[in-house]
Amino acid sequence: MAAGDSEAEVISVQSPRCDDAAVTLDAIEAVDWSRIPGPADDPGLYDPGRAATGLRALATATGLVRAADAGSLLAGGGLLHDHSGAAFPAAVTAAPILLGIVRHGHPHAAATALGLLDDALAFASRDGRTRVATPYAEAVTICCALADHLRCERDLLAASGPEGGRLLADAARHWRFDVHEVAADAGGATVFGELAGRFPDGTRTAEAHRLGRAAPLPAQVALLYPLVADSPDACLRIDGAHPDELAPPTVLFPARCAADPAEPAAS
Repeated sequence: MAAGDSEAEVISVQSPRCDDAAVTLDAIEAVDWSRIPGPADDPGLYDPGRAATGLRALATATGLVRAADAGSLLAGGGLLHDHSGAAFPAAVTAAPILLGIVRHGHPHAAATALGLLDDALAFASRDGRTRVATPYAEAVTICCALADHLRCERDLLAASGPEGGRLLADAARHWRFDVHEVAADAGGATVFGELAGRFPDGTRTAEAHRLGRAAPLPAQVALLYPLVADSPDACLRIDGAHPDELAPPTVLFPARCAADPAEPAAS
């Protein structure tokens, strides 16, 4: 796996589904939280005991105090470390569980879960070094992996008030493009596929994931045609790219998400 000029640790994480309240606790117990590493630069920040204990407590919380106590465990080394502004790979594993709590938990527990997801996405957006394996790509930044979980529960979050709406808006910035077909073009390539999230106006840089590799494209990416409302179908123009670099099942992500945190993010 290559990820530009900087090293990135790839973490394999489980993503249990939590479709109803009855399976939430089972999903928590099904994960060996001790096998999920901490952040690449400071693995000692992560406490797997806090992850498991905090999630169980949040899933069963019936009031404000218990929900707040559970949130403190999860924000103090369980899924993220709020004092350091760090999000852990465990946050990706826990995202479906937290979303299950939003759907089925006590209102105070649901609010706490939304706050944790919001912090995890914000913290992860500032650090592209640690990556996780997903079903669609093997070295995805934590922020983009979290964004996909959030998009899967679009209706739930849209119905969860202003914070749910903000989460969806933030997740949309972490777009993903699944390449289905590539055509050679003068000086580049045209790619057809499905877009998740919102592709920004103008040209952008992207990172291509294919066959276990993640590498920045030496090209500018732009929408070739306007998007059709409520359709994921999209067409991108990629100047200077060779079609072989983009053959399916290539997946594209915004390059800014993989930027070195010491470097200013591209606008």
